[in-house]
Amino acid sequence: MARVISVFLPTWPVDRLRRQAGDAAPSAEAPLVLAGRVGNRRLVTATDAAAQQLGLHVGMPVSKAQALVPGLRVAPADPAEDAASLERLALWVLQRFSPIVAVDPPDGIVIDSTGADHLHGGEAAMLEALIGRLAMSGVTARAAVADTWGAAHALARYRADPVFWAEPGSADTLLAPLPLAALRLPPATVAGLRSLGFVRIGDLLGQPRAPLTRRFGPELCRRLDQALGHANEPIEPLRPEGLVEVRRSFAEPISAAETIARYIGKLAVQLCAALEERGLGARRLDLLCWRVDSHIQTVRVGLAQPQRDPKRLTRLLCDKIETIAPGYGIEILSLAATIAEPLAARQAASRLIEEPAADLSGLVDVLANRVGARAVYRMAPVASDVPERAVARIAALAEPVGAGWPDHWPRPSRLLPRPEPIETMALLPDHPPVWIAWRGIRRRVRRADGPERVFGEWWKRDAEMIAVRDYFRIEDDGGERFWIFRAGDGENLGTGSHRWFLHGVFG
Repeated sequence: MARVISVFLPTWPVDRLRRQAGDAAPSAEAPLVLAGRVGNRRLVTATDAAAQQLGLHVGMPVSKAQALVPGLRVAPADPAEDAASLERLALWVLQRFSPIVAVDPPDGIVIDSTGADHLHGGEAAMLEALIGRLAMSGVTARAAVADTWGAAHALARYRADPVFWAEPGSADTLLAPLPLAALRLPPATVAGLRSLGFVRIGDLLGQPRAPLTRRFGPELCRRLDQALGHANEPIEPLRPEGLVEVRRSFAEPISAAETIARYIGKLAVQLCAALEERGLGARRLDLLCWRVDSHIQTVRVGLAQPQRDPKRLTRLLCDKIETIAPGYGIEILSLAATIAEPLAARQAASRLIEEPAADLSGLVDVLANRVGARAVYRMAPVASDVPERAVARIAALAEPVGAGWPDHWPRPSRLLPRPEPIETMALLPDHPPVWIAWRGIRRRVRRADGPERVFGEWWKRDAEMIAVRDYFRIEDDGGERFWIFRAGDGENLGTGSHRWFLHGVFG
């Protein structure tokens, strides 16, 4: 089943202005509105959150807004630049989240998440990641995922806070209480419906279609059917200028997996030739399959390093053929390098002089596209004495960081995600426990080494100004070794709670 994400940007023109000015965070100054001319009138065309809280809204005369809010900041509107920057934002989403992205003017973006959500840990995680990335960039956004573009558009604007996830098949129930404006109808149509007593979308669901069509034209019923999924509303994918893309149209639709695989191989050869002409290598590939029923099936694969080897690209794409539902047949195949980076030819190592270095990029690509890119990584050291802060995830094939972990104190092979509380009996302040109880099992301590004192990082949080931990390596009767610590120095309660925790297990 197709799933669509609608992203609503309620203050996009203002956010765009702030981003251009280099102010990603909301300003603490006076509220800001944008003004433009509609005929001979000067009206408010956009507001920030502070102005909305003071009762200002789009369409209000600027003179009235200034009278209501003394000191109001007014900036000129630039609709052309707003539209261009919205398209640039959609291209950013295209490269990072889904192969099918389109602009939903004037204040939204629509995304077909079908086949791409698993790369981000599911629809809910994809929504959270998208909204989080936008918020970090200073863009206010709300988003909803539903079965149709119309339903997601309505829920993003009237239900999302800041995200909303709609159960598949629940469009009728969720749309019924929403206002008529959620159907993307012209203001005149909405006003006409209100004059007849229609206030909510649910008021239209049981009404005969013929009288409504005669009175308001076909647009009303078409929008209603699109929102409910009774009428198709394809998303035309955004394609940036300069995108390296090849496509193949078929006189007779294809559907067999073997046929699809054969033409994927041909497209990969053409794409690699186009990339070689530009001196580029693909880092992300999008395969779009246009079916005869106007639905688009997508396959997205990523690569750890720029590549233009047709065999490798074909293998990665063909591994995903089972996710393609051809329906009644595919009439167009399109293959695009959504992200491409410079790739220069280089001399291969010769066995006469040196052994060629092992190339793990093929293995990383296969694993990342099967289990998800987030599941394939390696750990790198970070300059921190606090154990849980001393490691960071980096890309599997990232360049060496040029640092290592200190080796003057042994560290466990397995560090728990979070220290787990344990029960102990120990003499304070410097003695190790006599026994510990962890996860319901009591263990007698036969040997111990420590304490190793770790101080808090006072420059990060005031609470760590005098905080300390005393770590011990202990061994129980069975020969198992653990890494435990006491929060605090054993004397001053201000240094910690003096509770004991288990933080790691030695191999």
